[in-house]
Amino acid sequence: MSDPTTSPVAGRLSFVDRYLAVWILVAMAAGLGLGRLVPGLGDALAKVTVTGVSLPIALGLLVMMYPVLAKVRYDRLDTVTGDRRLLLPSLLLNWVLGPALMFALAWIFLPDLPEYRTGLIIVGLARCIAMVIIWNDLACGDREAAAVLVALNSAFQVLAFSLLGWFYLSVLPGWLGLEQTALNVSVWEIARSVLIFLGIPLAAGFLTRRLGEKTKGRTWYETKLIPRIGPFALYGLLFTIVVLFALQGDAITSQPFDVARIALPLLVYFALMWAGAMALGKVVGLGYPKATTLAFTAAGNNFELAIAVAIATFGATSGQALAGVVGPLIEVPVLIGLVYVALAVRRYFPDPIAPAAKPAAEPEDSARV
Repeated sequence: MSDPTTSPVAGRLSFVDRYLAVWILVAMAAGLGLGRLVPGLGDALAKVTVTGVSLPIALGLLVMMYPVLAKVRYDRLDTVTGDRRLLLPSLLLNWVLGPALMFALAWIFLPDLPEYRTGLIIVGLARCIAMVIIWNDLACGDREAAAVLVALNSAFQVLAFSLLGWFYLSVLPGWLGLEQTALNVSVWEIARSVLIFLGIPLAAGFLTRRLGEKTKGRTWYETKLIPRIGPFALYGLLFTIVVLFALQGDAITSQPFDVARIALPLLVYFALMWAGAMALGKVVGLGYPKATTLAFTAAGNNFELAIAVAIATFGATSGQALAGVVGPLIEVPVLIGLVYVALAVRRYFPDPIAPAAKPAAEPEDSARV
């Protein structure tokens, strides 16, 4: 079997990006090892909170998202907001098909484990707002489109999360004669998660671009500042993964069979949502960048919110909380793998503007993070 790092697709990436899967796996292993080997580390990290939000995780996510959002060309957002071929499929995938699919998979794979099943359904309701920006950027998706779709998901999340939780955990199971569960979460808890994990880095990225271009010009901003702050996205990502897995390292490593039971429906979910969205993007005539953005925003989930809701409602040691933590355990390696799949299928999405003149390698592709 040939080495994937020597393929033409991998050759377009920088050394750091080419081996990103390795760095992520090392960070996951380090976090699990620390959580398992250092007594009380998970409890100590869990206590470092501000208004119920884990400060280490919030710090890592802010550092991770800021450089990517500083790269967004905010003056191009109007070309995305008017694109119904992108916006309507995104709303359908995220708020109709995604929660329904996770509900079905949770009941199919975990009919005898109500706590884990409820945790998975909560994960399915928490649509993407954070790490998906990183995966989209690595796969050379449309940055502006990602910013719009993430903002759109955030607005819908504040308005619809509690209502959907009530429907999928109480109403629909009752209609189907299944076990019902209550989910009590305030709109403020959801809004707070959105404001912290999206609002702060979005505002910082927007102001950085606006002030940087105004004082130094766009050329300086794109060629000098962005390359300097870009690597911090990777540092923030790896730090977040280490902290996240250290928090639940003991629970994950001491219950491997339970983790495997939770992981299986998640694997099916990510594969179906990503592949279905990518195919839909091609069918409706989206080019590769926007189809990729559609796929990653449909497949990704807001695990920060899902974990926070599960802990606040059912407790930190509950099965619902463990299911929420297993979410990123599976999502991170699966979606980074799908980055490589996306780049590999890129050739099936000819450039809608100039299909015969597309360069062999685009300058942006070698400096995505």
